[in-house]
Amino acid sequence: MKAKLGIAPIAWWNDDLAELSDDVSLEECLRQASVAGFTGMETGRRFPMDMAELGPILKKYGISVCGGWFSGLLLDGDIEVEKDRIAAQHAFFKAAGAPCIVYGETARSIQGVKSAPLATKPKLAEAEVAAYGRKISDFADWCAANGMPISYHHHMAAAIETEAELDLFMKHSTVPLLFDAGHMAFAGGNNLRVIENHWKRITHVHTKDIRRSVVDGLDRSKESFLDAVVKGAFTVPGDGSLDFEAIVKALAGKGYEGWFVVEAEQDPKVSPPLEMAIKGHKELMRVMAAAGYEVVQ
Repeated sequence: MKAKLGIAPIAWWNDDLAELSDDVSLEECLRQASVAGFTGMETGRRFPMDMAELGPILKKYGISVCGGWFSGLLLDGDIEVEKDRIAAQHAFFKAAGAPCIVYGETARSIQGVKSAPLATKPKLAEAEVAAYGRKISDFADWCAANGMPISYHHHMAAAIETEAELDLFMKHSTVPLLFDAGHMAFAGGNNLRVIENHWKRITHVHTKDIRRSVVDGLDRSKESFLDAVVKGAFTVPGDGSLDFEAIVKALAGKGYEGWFVVEAEQDPKVSPPLEMAIKGHKELMRVMAAAGYEVVQ
């Protein structure tokens, strides 16, 4: 089985917390990712949305676009409006040969609100999940039919956060799934059970790790998702608390092939991005070998 290893630029520049950003250029970010051994990078705010401009820069560092975030609003929005909102990114990702667009539902989400405690996240009744599932399934079908699929990112502080919420959402939708080990662990879910239950729909993987002591020490009635990020809740594989050998072996056992992307937002002054990228890549190479994957360019 074949795997590709990518990383997200959120370790270098945080789009939600400017203070958690390293003062490096796009080229320096790509250079460091390449030095660490990665061959893919998800997009971020310093990426030009034009392959005529971006293509030569990516080629210089042997990096390809392996995904990127779209802030969806379908929970409360109109599908035709969302088609217009995603159109430019959709066209850009097709030109870049990306595997998917990462769909993150931001309607009602408190993930970017530093004053909103984790306990105040949105909660949906099953009827709402069913209606939302039908709408986003239609949207996902349209995206795929037009040449660029989405992969749905369950996320802390969003409407679909917990394992139970994900189970319900998967029941009422046909959307491809982005499996994020760190977000599911943070939400109190069982990563191996999520893989067992939903492996047929997993099309993209984020290998985000957590620091269990930080996560368990949060006061969710007072502290927000961004507070948790500042405290260091997330890190790269090999630096945190999750057993990525078990997680990757579980994915291998279900035949998953494709991208494994390190996505770990941290304070670059406390956790230097290049150092973290090297550590994460080393651990992923170890567990890929243990799981029987061939890592390809």
